[in-house]
Amino acid sequence: MPPETAASTAQPATVETITFDAADGHPLEGTLTAGAGDGPLALISAATAVKRGFYQKFAESLVTEHGFRAALTYDYRGTGGSQSDRFKPRHISMSDWAMRDFPAALTRLEQSAPGHQVVGIGQSFGGQALGLSGVSGRFERYLMVATISGYWRNIGGGWKAFASMNLIASPVAAVLGRVPAGLGLGSGLPGGAFADWTKWCRRPDYFFSEPRFDAKSLYAEVRTPILAIGATDDPWGTPAARDGIMRHYINAPVETRWLDPQAAGGPIGHLDFFRSRFRDTLWPEPVAWLKGEKRS
Repeated sequence: MPPETAASTAQPATVETITFDAADGHPLEGTLTAGAGDGPLALISAATAVKRGFYQKFAESLVTEHGFRAALTYDYRGTGGSQSDRFKPRHISMSDWAMRDFPAALTRLEQSAPGHQVVGIGQSFGGQALGLSGVSGRFERYLMVATISGYWRNIGGGWKAFASMNLIASPVAAVLGRVPAGLGLGSGLPGGAFADWTKWCRRPDYFFSEPRFDAKSLYAEVRTPILAIGATDDPWGTPAARDGIMRHYINAPVETRWLDPQAAGGPIGHLDFFRSRFRDTLWPEPVAWLKGEKRS
């Protein structure tokens, strides 16, 4: 008999667009993919300027192929489907994404199957958000993909990024109140969040000296096991950039790993871990870790 494939053992799932509110009333939009499996619930938090749809194939794989009960992707406020005329883009802080939107999405996910174990997956800012959220204790495990400090001198091609953000996008944001798609910075950003990002990327300690919140103390509260993975061909994700974030998770058990694009079968870069072409090469080990299974 031929070996079983993921397609032949796939379980059915429902995919639903949902809306829910953050604690301050900002409406958020997400996609809830749910099945009948006994596995954990998974919250998937995006990188900066990446819409939730980018993660849908991964979310569906968790539910249909790996037995997760449900997976939720969502757009941060001011991006994708999470926009509101009542909240001006200039007044949206990047910290709102971590401290308001992230906890609201977690609560909505938990409501889909009360009492189920919850794990998290965060790409880039989605990994930074765990430390700022104040709700890390509700996760059994947390997978971080390409999570780095954005300090421009530590990232590959830093001068190019610095010029793009400060000399091109910043003047546009000052006039429009937001950064539109097409400027080389992803799918667009609200002006306030972009101003935070630009400011933090100029600082060697990123947001760890931000006066509006005590990031060092918040990160020290995290005790959730973390697996932080990065690709050796990620132009931004240098060892120094990754250490700029991970060294602040001082009380969490952190395991780090580098992914080899040659072994994976193609370029990975900063974002492409979640491309479905890596379903059989890059996804299985981290997913097994999220489920608490032993790796070979």
